Amino acid sequence: METLTTLATYQLHPAFPMLKTLVAVTVLVALAAAFLLSTTRADPLQPGADAPALVTRDQNNAELRLADAWKKGLVLVYFYPKADTPGCTKQACSLRDDWDKLKAKGVTVLGVSMDKPESQKAFQDKYKLPFPLIADPEGNVVKAFGVPTMRIGFPSRQSFLVRDGKIVWHQPKVNAGSHLEEVLKAIESLPPAQP
Repeated sequence: METLTTLATYQLHPAFPMLKTLVAVTVLVALAAAFLLSTTRADPLQPGADAPALVTRDQNNAELRLADAWKKGLVLVYFYPKADTPGCTKQACSLRDDWDKLKAKGVTVLGVSMDKPESQKAFQDKYKLPFPLIADPEGNVVKAFGVPTMRIGFPSRQSFLVRDGKIVWHQPKVNAGSHLEEVLKAIESLPPAQP
């Protein structure tokens, strides 16, 4: 009986309709965010698979032949959701800040997002990134690597190492803050390249 009296009191309170509306809006926003941020299913390329030999565009809207990139030794291809957002900036700047470590290991870096070339160029210039950024607004590179995308059109954060045209390492869940350490550990664990 006491519960019914308490409920009746809340329903009679002048703020009750507003509170009900606020709860309903909060639930709808949470559901919309969950839907928009959910990812599409994909099967990322695994070690041993051929790396895609697409022709794509870089931040300068210049043609970039991935088959040519695979001939340059070890290549880190990392996918990130959106240029110049906090996590993506942290990830890119960590690679920039330890660029000498990557160069010493002979690693070429290619960053990939579904941004347009002008967004990639602005991102590269703003943070002085020393590596090319692939502009993949149609998602061709994302699809070729099998990287899942969020419903709002952002690829998930994943990394691949390619050597001699083959995937030799794949990290499906990348932490923007520890990405470089993960990559360096992966490089150390790779078997020597075949002559």
